Amino acid sequence: MREFFEAGGRKLSYLDFGGPGRPLLALHGHYNEASAFGGLAEVLAPRWRVVALDQRGHGESDGAPGYERDDYVADLVAFHRHLGVGPVPLLGHSLGGVNAYQFAARHPGKVSSLIVEDIGAVVDCDWSFTTRLPAPAPSREALVEALGAVAPYLECSFRQAGQGWGFSFGVDDTVLSQKALNGDHWEDWTAVSCPTLLIRGTRSEELAGEHAREMVTRRAGRARLVELAAGHVVHHDAPEQFAAEAAAFLAGPR
Repeated sequence: MREFFEAGGRKLSYLDFGGPGRPLLALHGHYNEASAFGGLAEVLAPRWRVVALDQRGHGESDGAPGYERDDYVADLVAFHRHLGVGPVPLLGHSLGGVNAYQFAARHPGKVSSLIVEDIGAVVDCDWSFTTRLPAPAPSREALVEALGAVAPYLECSFRQAGQGWGFSFGVDDTVLSQKALNGDHWEDWTAVSCPTLLIRGTRSEELAGEHAREMVTRRAGRARLVELAAGHVVHHDAPEQFAAEAAAFLAGPR
């Protein structure tokens, strides 16, 4: 079910996949939106009720004048308050992963456990792919053809507008967000106190194995690394293995 709430005078959207389970909040990466977690929500039900946010400038949420680190964290504070939940597990992929661990570090009482998918404590994002995205296409099929092999990773964000097909995110907004994502975030990563699972794709060009192992080492026993045969979008490339690792971690002792 799609729901909306206000944050800072803007409309934010989220998908509550429903069910009787405990809530698990999920945050997508750039080029995606809340619906990217539909498959995971099905697998984790009924024990877990996935509630996924369309982050600012994505999906059905409003765009914003800024996409700084503090802006995203403030949205999560408003999201958590709107849901009226206590400490909850939080899962984030890429952009959503940094947002998740920064929120967990700065608001430890709101997060009981953390799953970070394929993003580091130091981010050096290349936005050249974003600026090369095709202009609106005359049909969905034409958009898929223009995107080539990456089309399956973006299809949840396809939108028809007027006579053409494009995306539910803006290119200029995404570039601003990617620029703001870059930097050294070690202070936040090491400040996270809750149990953490870091999931890395072995074919990822975003998170190197050496860096991932250093992230776990610096957390001194409070973080664990799992590597799966996948690229950057692990939950897409290895959905069954990703869901199994997430479920086992979430069910584990605290």
